[in-house]
Amino acid sequence: MEKERANLLKAFGTQVAEPLRAMVMGAPLEDARHLAQRYDRMRQEAEAQAIEVSKRQMKLRETSGNGDMISRLEAAESKLQELKSNMGTLGKEAVAAMTAVEAQQQRLTLQRLIAMVESERSYHQRVLQILDQLEREMVSERQRIEGAPPPVIENSMPPPPAYEEVNGIFMRTPTVAELVETVEHFLAEAIQSYRAESETELNLSTGDYIVVRKVSNNGWAEGECRGKAGWFPSEFIEKRDRVLASKVAQVF
Repeated sequence: MEKERANLLKAFGTQVAEPLRAMVMGAPLEDARHLAQRYDRMRQEAEAQAIEVSKRQMKLRETSGNGDMISRLEAAESKLQELKSNMGTLGKEAVAAMTAVEAQQQRLTLQRLIAMVESERSYHQRVLQILDQLEREMVSERQRIEGAPPPVIENSMPPPPAYEEVNGIFMRTPTVAELVETVEHFLAEAIQSYRAESETELNLSTGDYIVVRKVSNNGWAEGECRGKAGWFPSEFIEKRDRVLASKVAQVF
């Protein structure tokens, strides 16, 4: 959008500001200014000549009618008339020039205003397109995120110890640590379901009762439930000191 804004300002400069500046500094308006200045100078000269004629008329009335003064008065009056005639002609030219310039300025100003409005409209349309595209991309990204499968959480728990379900014997000689881990059998209740991932593991459903025979310090426990034995996470169970006889029967 910053790029579109820069394009809009550039369009304002080339299509509006520069043509208006050229119009103000252009030849037609400059010619009209010169005519107006010439008219103003001629008006000042005519006013001065009118004062001169008035003075000569007063002097002529005060004297007995000197021929030289009369001729000077006639020359001044003739010049005054010539100035008035020129002023009339120049005034008409100046008015016509200013009228033409005004009409031209109005026409060009209207054109520049139209160009400015068009540039502004194009800018907003482009910005709207950008926002629509951005909205579509955001909706698409949200749908992709919402529709993506949940991330697979890798089980950081180590695998259960080696276990032989058939004869209940460990495949290797127990270490001292393993001997310490061995506990007396106790009953526990599954507080969370667990799905076995190998043949040595035991499926659990919430509420199942298990005879726990071994608890390992790596987070696994070994026991029997519903006639099957295997390993399961020890955090999925809780020890129970008292259990109904009907629940104990379910273990075997």
